[in-house]
Amino acid sequence: MEDLTPIEQSIVEALKGLGATKDSSIKSVEDITKKCSRPKGLVTNSLIALTQKGVIKRVAKDKTAGYYLVDTK
Repeated sequence: MEDLTPIEQSIVEALKGLGATKDSSIKSVEDITKKCSRPKGLVTNSLIALTQKGVIKRVAKDKTAGYYLVDTK
């Protein structure tokens, strides 16, 4: 896995803890924010960075998006 910032590492651990390891178990920004206890804006920006790095995948839903881990190493 590429070098991750501390907040990105926290988000990866939160996604693992939430069981978001496949596309059938996606989690919202709110779920991730609650799990890692960080500000929503910081989590949102970090989710974008993690998506660009290929660590997580974004799935568009009706009114929001969900995320899950692609690389669970």
